Amino acid sequence: MLTYRNATVNDLPQIVAIYNSTVHTRMVTADTESVSVDSRLPWFHEHNADNRPLWVIEDEQQEIIGWVSFQSFYGRPAYAATAEISIYLDPSQRGRGIGKEVLQYSIDQAKKFGIKTLLGFIFAHNEPSLKLFRQLGFQEWANLPNIAVLDGIERSLKIVGLFIG
Repeated sequence: MLTYRNATVNDLPQIVAIYNSTVHTRMVTADTESVSVDSRLPWFHEHNADNRPLWVIEDEQQEIIGWVSFQSFYGRPAYAATAEISIYLDPSQRGRGIGKEVLQYSIDQAKKFGIKTLLGFIFAHNEPSLKLFRQLGFQEWANLPNIAVLDGIERSLKIVGLFIG
């Protein structure tokens, strides 16, 4: 049984640790070095419980096993009903079907925050994440070829989208 709650600044070290666990994989983030808690404070403060939540995901023992972020798209008022969703899980939780549960929960909750369109920004070589999003109805809306360079390898970015009404 997973629970979701609004993140507090005290959760930020764990959020950052989970994020940093993906940096070396070169599958999830365009960051090439670990980030610091201090560097993520502005990002943390861009979220709010009213329309751009940042949730921590807890297991039955109330241990943080992941987090979900709804972030504004492009920062212009006309896009207020569009949000980018990011889901990060602790390494011990990946590949267990939790991502699907978290993404479905997020889709189900999105309307409460005035969100009508969800976007995912996923590297083209991250087939597990692309498969997850496809399973829940996301479609490829854009392919940005070779726009990132990770360890000397050019990588493409796919934007997937879902209209939720």
